[in-house]
Amino acid sequence: MYKKILIPTDGSEYAKRAGEHAIWLANQSKADIVVLNVIETAYFQALPEDDLIYVLDKGLRGESQKAVEDFEKKLMEHKCEGSCRENVQLKTMIKEGHPVDMILETIAEEKIDLVVMGTAGKHGLDRFLLGSVTEKVVRTSKCPVLVIK
Repeated sequence: MYKKILIPTDGSEYAKRAGEHAIWLANQSKADIVVLNVIETAYFQALPEDDLIYVLDKGLRGESQKAVEDFEKKLMEHKCEGSCRENVQLKTMIKEGHPVDMILETIAEEKIDLVVMGTAGKHGLDRFLLGSVTEKVVRTSKCPVLVIK
């Protein structure tokens, strides 16, 4: 049914649970997986020090890399157990920008059939302060979105 599944991840518990569902779905529908992590760079503009921006940017990039590597490791563990087909293609991406915009852009560019994402990310207050990324993706995506608690 699905050919390409997108997993937006920030490394949170909700994203990890969504990843487990996506691996199962990919195995069942013989779909490929695209893992996306978005580095929110808008916050940098408000910072006064270049050194602080550099340190923060480096930290966020490290976190992003870890999030996609953790997902890749999880997929390999499933392959080794034989619960995931051997030829699931995995593509990992790290983009900069606003998460909703980058997720929607990736859906279009990669011709995504299904998005599987968690209900909340690492920063639960974002829902109250900025509006939920998940909610905005559900409302604006042109493909189905499966939300995992």
